[in-house]
Amino acid sequence: MSGPNTNYDPVEVTPLTAESVQAMVDAALASFAAAETLADLKSARIAHAGDRSPLALANREIGALPPAARKDAGARVGKARGEIQQALAAREAEVGAAELERALVEERVDVTVPVDVAPIGAVHPITALMDVLGDVFVSMGWEIAEGPEAEAAWLNFDALNIGPDHPARGTTDTLFVGDVENNIVLRTHTSPVQARSMLDRPLPIYVVCPGKVYRADEFDATHVPVFHQIEGLVVDKGISMAHLVGTLQHLAKVMFGDIEIRIRPNYFPFTEPSAELDLECFVCHGASVNDPANPCRTCSSEGWIEWGGCGVVNPRVLTACGIDAEVYSGFAFGMGVERSLMFRNNAADMRDMVEGDVRFSRSLVGGAR
Repeated sequence: MSGPNTNYDPVEVTPLTAESVQAMVDAALASFAAAETLADLKSARIAHAGDRSPLALANREIGALPPAARKDAGARVGKARGEIQQALAAREAEVGAAELERALVEERVDVTVPVDVAPIGAVHPITALMDVLGDVFVSMGWEIAEGPEAEAAWLNFDALNIGPDHPARGTTDTLFVGDVENNIVLRTHTSPVQARSMLDRPLPIYVVCPGKVYRADEFDATHVPVFHQIEGLVVDKGISMAHLVGTLQHLAKVMFGDIEIRIRPNYFPFTEPSAELDLECFVCHGASVNDPANPCRTCSSEGWIEWGGCGVVNPRVLTACGIDAEVYSGFAFGMGVERSLMFRNNAADMRDMVEGDVRFSRSLVGGAR
């Protein structure tokens, strides 16, 4: 068996000589100094301080030295690696600060320069108009009343004096939830909210009821199966048709400006007497009636446009809702919000209101407000 290599001279191992180690350090420091960016510095770090760097490879040879030579070689290599790490950290701080300063200059944003803000959408004209209509009545001291869209048939029909044989209660007009025998319908008008108000609220009652309603209608330019209504109800002592007319005149002027209204006799089961509410044509103001040479397409040269229905609350409705019809009276009215939007903004096709095109909303929402 051979003995230990007592004649080994570590100076003869070239990678571990003082000159070789110092050369590695000098090469690393020069590479760090030449790096202008953090990316360049990363490459220099891998080359001179990584696991495959010359100094790391030299460090692996220490284990092959005899015990007497390992101490000096280890100290020499350890000192060199520490010097490289210290120089690397210092250079990283310098290059990082320089890059940050350069970025602050090159990527500076002038926040005072006007910019085009990307549009994020628009309030739907129906929503905007319902807010306007609600504000008209709130400003007069009325309250906003709401109710469920899936409603009991009794509230949608019977409480409003619409008997079981009325054609509106058939499946050709009304959408039922589940079987017809369940007597749950998608409300065909917002009048059930009026019935709920009379059942739940203390007298006197001054409410306006906006909301979504459902009919088994065709989907065309003037009809949609889901649309919106706004209805008003007043129940108090001494209420007459005159109060109704005054309220509707005020509403028409707020909505359409200097315009006249007309009350035309009609029939509705829940009001007696009942009437249709007409607006003076806001295009020809009635002038086309006596001027055949200049017909009006808006009112068909009739001078008036139908807006909604109204009347004095039928005493049967008051009684059904637990109100003494001998003491109290009231009036009610209702009109379609889509129809009002068509009048107010000259919208020609109801289908545009449900297709979700934000360009349509942006074109009308200013006028709706």
